[in-house]
Amino acid sequence: MPDDLAYTPIQRDPPNSSLAQGQKVNMSNQAEHPALLIPGPIEFDDAVLLSMGHFSQSHVGPPFVATFGETLSMLRKLFQTSNPASQPFVISGSGTLGWDLVAANLIERGEDALVLHTGYFADSFAECFETYGIKATQLKAPIGDRPQLPEVEKALKEKHYKLLTVTHVDTSTGVLSEIKALSELVHRVSPDTLVVVDGVCSVGCEEICFDEWGIDVVLTASQKAIGCPPGLSILMCSERAMETFKNRKTPPASYFASFKNWLPIMQNYEAKKPSYFATPPTQLINALHTTLTQILSRPLSERFAAHSEASRRIKSTVTSYGLKQLATKPENQANGMTAMYLPEGVKAAEILPNILKKGVIFAGGLHKEIAAKYIRFGHMGVSVTDPKRDDIDRALNALKEGLYEAGVKV
Repeated sequence: MPDDLAYTPIQRDPPNSSLAQGQKVNMSNQAEHPALLIPGPIEFDDAVLLSMGHFSQSHVGPPFVATFGETLSMLRKLFQTSNPASQPFVISGSGTLGWDLVAANLIERGEDALVLHTGYFADSFAECFETYGIKATQLKAPIGDRPQLPEVEKALKEKHYKLLTVTHVDTSTGVLSEIKALSELVHRVSPDTLVVVDGVCSVGCEEICFDEWGIDVVLTASQKAIGCPPGLSILMCSERAMETFKNRKTPPASYFASFKNWLPIMQNYEAKKPSYFATPPTQLINALHTTLTQILSRPLSERFAAHSEASRRIKSTVTSYGLKQLATKPENQANGMTAMYLPEGVKAAEILPNILKKGVIFAGGLHKEIAAKYIRFGHMGVSVTDPKRDDIDRALNALKEGLYEAGVKV
């Protein structure tokens, strides 16, 4: 690697150090910075960041084509699909682009979508559908809960929906949805309805068995539990979803988000053939290749178990601090993040700067009805899986001290 791309090694502070008033955290070989423990972007592994420094490549040259092709094939393993007719997409954009890809290609103007609501992101997905002239019906649950299966069954029997969407983990509330049972219900009650999973905050830290569970679409982004910097919209579509696209009565309602334009590109790259519609972000694809190689070097079950174990420890600890989660039921609690109410009289705008002074960044509330009343702690990727890191301990200690300084007896 050229000298100008190299990182300067930094000595890590011991776990119990005071951080000289705690201003910053030294992470591996990266520049000094606070530990980023929000629900994405997350902390990134050194090797992933180094791969972003790859020299410039032709996006149609053999080396990059091989890297992109391998990346698409590795996504099949991450999503746990062995059906060659399933189709991965990796496109420049954020997770939000995934909504457009679904709305532009898999449902048509005037058709109905059932959106299961567990927080802020269901509202946004519904708004995206409406932009395309699609009728979006939301099935809402109280804050911290999720729509129950009997409610979903009733809704599916009342009207035919072209597709149903569910946010696997809503980043605004930390609510985890049960995908397997939900998909079984949809296939039983309304077998023509596509099952679409917004997995932006779940892929890489929550189990997803694409084929076994009968899922039609999972959309996600690069910067959360997958552990790659922001900038990639990632989609896995089932054979049934692709047949739905091919049988459209009208052309896709977008140019950039059109499967008509992207499908041959993805198929050619995976077959190691150069192709062009829009220039892919070569550095980001290199980074995604690196992180997927790391993830798949061990059984996925171990990765999911590590996130589950860390989540249990974090939730037990914050409960001991007297904090209540938005998701009160254990079965509704995500493994990659924790959303917690602050004590009465303590505001996020007051406690978050104090926590930052101790070298940790948490996120404020996002749900518009209660935004000032809670904060969010993201615990995904290397902060959980790398035994050399002490991000979680730092974060719990910073939270405890921040509460104490806010006058809360912990």
